Amino acid sequence: MKKKNEKIKIQATDSHRAILCYNVFNMFRQVLYGRFGKKKEMAFMRAYERFLRYAAVYTTSDPDSGLHPSTSRQLDLACILETEMRQVGLQDVYLDAYGYVYGKLDASAGCEQLPALGLIAHMDTADDASGGNVKPQIHPDYDGGPVLLPGSGQVLDPCVYRDLQKCKGEMLITTDGTTLLGADDKAGIAEILTAIQTIQEKSLPHPRLCVAFTPDEEIGEGALLFDLERFGADFAYTVDGGDVGEVECENFNAAAATVSFRGISVHPGTAKNLMINAQNLAMEFHGMLPADQRPEHTEGREGFFHLCSMVGTVSSAKLGYIIRDHDRENFEKRKTLMKNAAEFLNQKYGGEYVGLEISNTYFNMLEIIQNHWHLMEHACEAVRLAGLEPKILPVRGGTDGAALSFKGLPCPNLGTGGFNFHGESEFITAERMDRAVEVLIQLAQLYSRPI
Repeated sequence: MKKKNEKIKIQATDSHRAILCYNVFNMFRQVLYGRFGKKKEMAFMRAYERFLRYAAVYTTSDPDSGLHPSTSRQLDLACILETEMRQVGLQDVYLDAYGYVYGKLDASAGCEQLPALGLIAHMDTADDASGGNVKPQIHPDYDGGPVLLPGSGQVLDPCVYRDLQKCKGEMLITTDGTTLLGADDKAGIAEILTAIQTIQEKSLPHPRLCVAFTPDEEIGEGALLFDLERFGADFAYTVDGGDVGEVECENFNAAAATVSFRGISVHPGTAKNLMINAQNLAMEFHGMLPADQRPEHTEGREGFFHLCSMVGTVSSAKLGYIIRDHDRENFEKRKTLMKNAAEFLNQKYGGEYVGLEISNTYFNMLEIIQNHWHLMEHACEAVRLAGLEPKILPVRGGTDGAALSFKGLPCPNLGTGGFNFHGESEFITAERMDRAVEVLIQLAQLYSRPI
């Protein structure tokens, strides 16, 4: 996350300039032809059909760019969404210079005085696997057996990927094995727009609906430049979860840690009692963290230390970690443990050989959501009305909603119907996306009545 006094850098790219030019053109177009003139309407599409179009757009974010959005390619999808938001009937659609896209749907008759409901999803994909040249594979009426991914030869075996067993008989959508799929979170975008269009076409009752699509969620910056005033909702939901029917109001407390090691390089032939190998210091530090508290050994609400990156020579080395825990007290203990390990090594070797920087990323939104419990009650009821049983689960990660909740916008998370995000084994089904759309439609109707 950027420090408050750091100058915000905007992407100065052809795509960005095109956005600025378009906004100027659109202002004049509204003056000349009238803001509420006849618009080109979009033919109705199921959510999966929208998703397949969005999946083809390369939108991977970059944690090291220092720009906002972090990659100009996210603006390519933002421009597409700006147009489609208008076509499904959203008003006051606006794409800002940072890549955020906002729109509103006025309340239906009799609901004008009710609180405004927000729906949010993100455009970027994670950099854990390639997000370019995505080639979704359609498996109609999936038979429940192993699935060959033709681009890599990888096989998704239901005995290993057990969630596949739930998808038998559905239209399964996978990768070709060479990229991620991008259902996290382009499925959420598709579901929101499909729900908005359905609400419009069926004239269903609803409060004012506020929609936003954000960049850079995957690098922890999706809420950084989110304009709450422009968005205009009293509370919201992110549509950025796993299987449909999941409702999430807990997430990790999260921090990032960078550990730097300074060594003393001496010719190995004369190194006795002189050399301090920075790489060995790094390994010693890592060995001081509990081995059973790594991601591969934890589940549910169990926290962890995750070593994400490591580089080094004899003279210098660096380790990059993320720290996660649902419990705030345990979260603070984890940070203290790392500080104590760094101090111990400096004392052991008699100098400032280990430096530690820790920055908080986001906190557990349950602290906020518990004061707005109608959000959980309505979400669970919407899931039931959609014919499913709600599953309340802790998020072993974070969403834009976590940061937004602490900015004053209470924001639980809803499932999209996807599985195995961030990798080549990612998949989703058309039917689960349809059900996610129905959950959003039911949610809008529940909020058409006083809370």
